[in-house]
Amino acid sequence: MELEQAIASRRTIRRFEQRPVAADDLRAIADAGRLAASAGNRQPCRFIAVSERELVGRLHDCVAWLAAAGDPPPQARPMAYVAILADPEVNRNYASDCAAAAQNMLLAAHGHGLGGCWIGSVRRDTLQELLAIPAGLELYAVIALGYPAERAETYDAPATVAVTRSDDGVLRVPKRRLQDVLRFQRWGG
Repeated sequence: MELEQAIASRRTIRRFEQRPVAADDLRAIADAGRLAASAGNRQPCRFIAVSERELVGRLHDCVAWLAAAGDPPPQARPMAYVAILADPEVNRNYASDCAAAAQNMLLAAHGHGLGGCWIGSVRRDTLQELLAIPAGLELYAVIALGYPAERAETYDAPATVAVTRSDDGVLRVPKRRLQDVLRFQRWGG
């Protein structure tokens, strides 16, 4: 798959088949995160791949899902997660580095035939303990992973950003039109 095609076709997935995600796939996804751009090449990101069924279930209870899409029912929950951590001693302004890592990981998951969902709304204190995250590291976000059990598609929309689910179960994701977000040389005129 060409890079631009991968970018255009990758969508957030929130419903998953109940098939395990291979450790090699999780390793490749984390490696894509490791290779992301990093300010000053400081590389503050760290990762925890979680695929043990019970731990995945406990982690699921610590995340909030997009209200419009709803919490995945038990038969459609993620089969794995990757927690993205940051070492603020390496770079206290780590958010951009972690975001770059997250996007690389989502694209890598897509390339492996997996769907993913970047989740920043998590119970950090609970996950700190659950995942035995050392005191010096901060949890940035988690990526939910699994084989897609839903379809999501985008469409150009001039104003709305509200995600909806159609009657046939397709997640409809509006994206601002290119002409509304792009200017050349200067914004005005």
